[in-house]
Amino acid sequence: MVPKQLMDIIRLPRLFRFLQKPLAQFISVVRAPKSKEGYASIGGGSPLRQITDAQAEALRKALCDKDIPAKVYVGMRYWHPFTEEAIEQIKRDGITKLVVLPLYPQFSISTSGSSLRLLEGIFREDEYLVNMQHTVIPSWYQREGYIKAMATLIEKELSTFSEPQKVMIFFSAHGVPLAYVEEAGDPYKAEMEECVDLIMEELEKRGITNSCTLAYQSRVGPVEWLKPYTDETIIELGQKGVKSLLAVPISFVSEHIETLEEIDVEYKELALESGIEHWGRVPALGCEPTFITDLADAVIESLPYVGAMAVSNLEARQPLVPLGSVEELLAAYDSKRDELPPPVTVWEWGWTKSAETWNGRAAMLAVLALLVLEVTTGEGFLHQWGILPLFR
Repeated sequence: MVPKQLMDIIRLPRLFRFLQKPLAQFISVVRAPKSKEGYASIGGGSPLRQITDAQAEALRKALCDKDIPAKVYVGMRYWHPFTEEAIEQIKRDGITKLVVLPLYPQFSISTSGSSLRLLEGIFREDEYLVNMQHTVIPSWYQREGYIKAMATLIEKELSTFSEPQKVMIFFSAHGVPLAYVEEAGDPYKAEMEECVDLIMEELEKRGITNSCTLAYQSRVGPVEWLKPYTDETIIELGQKGVKSLLAVPISFVSEHIETLEEIDVEYKELALESGIEHWGRVPALGCEPTFITDLADAVIESLPYVGAMAVSNLEARQPLVPLGSVEELLAAYDSKRDELPPPVTVWEWGWTKSAETWNGRAAMLAVLALLVLEVTTGEGFLHQWGILPLFR
């Protein structure tokens, strides 16, 4: 199975679109050994499913405590239980009203937006779902409970340092391709920056005035992503004489490979090599009580919107999300559900201000040439390794 995330990120010109799936498969095969090594370093598997199930149960109990006897379902894009599986269970249970709650605090086209597209397609094709009353909570990074929960975790970890006031608070967020923000109007960067400001304001109310910075991790492929990059920023901080660093996984609410391996292993090692002497990391929110209670409040506050926009209205090209700011965003970039813009426009030639963009174009063209040669001749090392037949 070709990873859908790679298919979303790596987009080729229309002329070469037939090679997009082989290219994504090729990159996933090349990355497989590194991914396997990463999972091995955290015990052989990710705890994401277990933590998400625990969050769902905690949310159900919190809603019940508030006299809302709701059922809570877990649906994932890239592993079991898939969104489609969750929807089938919802149908079997006879659910008629639905609140969709993405576990992404900040909205992005590539995360929440991608999931909404999938839901829209499922709803359109299913007679049972076509009249399902529903609403979507598109993002919740600005909610008071979430902000206070994050501030509390940061405050607790700062107290473990011998000199807490000298610690740099380092927010590390999952990156997205730069083109999504600059060309498609993705609000992710703006929401992320506002989220950091809100957390720092809450810390300041508690007498904590440490300096902070924000960077983006987990970039994939030879394309330009949101900057500054986490690894480059860590090196720069070390060069500037920062000795104590507290990493905060700002866009993650559960522990998984990007926190347990990428941050805890790779970035910690890089920090120590760069001259940073004291390293700490704030845990992901998980089932932190203030966080779960706030999610329950968010669900309850959304209930008046359930049914405000029937799914059948999608035939008139109305957005799935019935909330103001996000509705306007989706209408602007996705009114016709076109494909997302390519992170790098590989057919534009000439020097740019970004060497990474230029190098990405050259690398992508080289890979394209290799794939074209293999497809047309039926020979080459991809066939010999048994990779290319996977595409047929």
